[in-house]
Amino acid sequence: MVELLEIAPFRQLLSHFRFLLTLRSREGHYRSLILFRLSTVENDAANDDGHGGEETHSDGIVKESDPSYRLNCNSRQLYAMEASCPHLGADMSHAEIEECDDSVVAVCPWHRYDFDLRTGKSETGLKACTFAVHVNPNSEGVEVVSIEAPEEGSGWRLVELRSVSEEFADPPPASSPSNYDEDSESREERTSHDDEEPVVPLDDPPKTLLQWAVLILNTPNPTLKVERTKHAVHLFRTGKLSSIGHKSSHAPHPPDVPSRDASWTRNLKTDPAKVKNRKNRAVMLHALANIEQWAIDLAWDIMARFGPLYPNIPPAFFHDFSKMALDEAKHFSLLTSRLSATSPATPYGSMPVHASLWDSATTTAHSLRARLAIIHLVHEARGLDVNPGTIERFRRAGDKETVEVMEIIHADEVTHVTAGHRWFMWICEQQGIIREDGGVVRAFREEVRRGWRGEVKGPFNVEARETAGMTPEFYEGLRGELGIGEAVGQNVAPEKHPTANGSLDDWKGVKGAIADIPVEYERNDQR
Repeated sequence: MVELLEIAPFRQLLSHFRFLLTLRSREGHYRSLILFRLSTVENDAANDDGHGGEETHSDGIVKESDPSYRLNCNSRQLYAMEASCPHLGADMSHAEIEECDDSVVAVCPWHRYDFDLRTGKSETGLKACTFAVHVNPNSEGVEVVSIEAPEEGSGWRLVELRSVSEEFADPPPASSPSNYDEDSESREERTSHDDEEPVVPLDDPPKTLLQWAVLILNTPNPTLKVERTKHAVHLFRTGKLSSIGHKSSHAPHPPDVPSRDASWTRNLKTDPAKVKNRKNRAVMLHALANIEQWAIDLAWDIMARFGPLYPNIPPAFFHDFSKMALDEAKHFSLLTSRLSATSPATPYGSMPVHASLWDSATTTAHSLRARLAIIHLVHEARGLDVNPGTIERFRRAGDKETVEVMEIIHADEVTHVTAGHRWFMWICEQQGIIREDGGVVRAFREEVRRGWRGEVKGPFNVEARETAGMTPEFYEGLRGELGIGEAVGQNVAPEKHPTANGSLDDWKGVKGAIADIPVEYERNDQR
């Protein structure tokens, strides 16, 4: 018997024409799919009125030449196929849709391989996995879209449904941070520099994804960092880059710490406790934007730092984390725009900030497994716990616009923890760690013991964590011992290869001092 996996009410899918679906099986396997909706809203309305599948445009003319009409005039024109091209793993979310004889094909943006949306067959001889889509009324008469679940594995569930589009807020007006101790000459120099530096460098522009990653990590200005992130991800998705670049022997090395403009660096503190006093919305927005700026860098760093160490890692790893970088850039843009609207006198960069997220990045620079555990399954998972309280605080303040922004951020961050869990499962599998006997959970808890300090306390957002794959055995009673009784560098499990910046022995000697830096998630005062 075919297992149907419910996706969403059909009406919910009228907002966009493409959706990314992430599925997870009971066994912990993941599948990423693209759901294509070829019919227009007008066509869907016509179906509801009993006029069949003819596409009626605003001019009242039925477009019988439309591919969706010719393919099947009685269906909703919904198709699901795997999200990665079976040729070299290109992201198919930005595939072109073309009519071909009596079918409709998705054309890979990298090498123009075409795949029939119904059968997955290609003239090249390759075949993509496709999944039949059904639209049936439920017990309440609401039309619900379902797909046939993958044959391998069992207990499949939908853990992510998101439109393939990114909406960025308009950037705040260009202005210098209100650092009153900054002299006018330095402000003038920074502004002039920002105005002159283009998104794409004029000399030796990046040609691979990892070259873009390192350029972005070395970009001091946060606004330019956002623009470069948007541009790089677009180039990657549309096949405009020569390669990912992680298999090259000359892959660029990421910096130990991402560059920051001097005017922002003056406000950088190492102790999060010194910037916890959030007395108003502007302070909260500034602190949240700071977290998102570091998160942009973390997404690029994990690709640049660990990609070359795993030349056989699936392209989906880079799709997931480039999408994450784009999400974090979107979040930063949304939050700084709200900050500008809420408090024009205190633009981003005018208040003290901290770098505790990057402290954890430094602690985990030796190990992909450690990085995924600490950054994505502790830090970002803690975000899932505190976001509802933050949203409620803005709601009580009557700030509807910021509530909407925070709800977008929260929904995206569930998918980020999902990605962290997916690739933590992958690295454990590569290392021979068996999920069925609890080995994955033990590996995670051991990484937290070595790379985190203190107890990971509740209350936990159990529903959001479970959606992301984190069952209670991952986090209940979780405690780290970072820096207790031994230097940080002496308490790691090497992955049997050097880091991107040198040997593991080098890392041990250099990083031990960071044991004295508190690494704690910054919680909001919800009282």
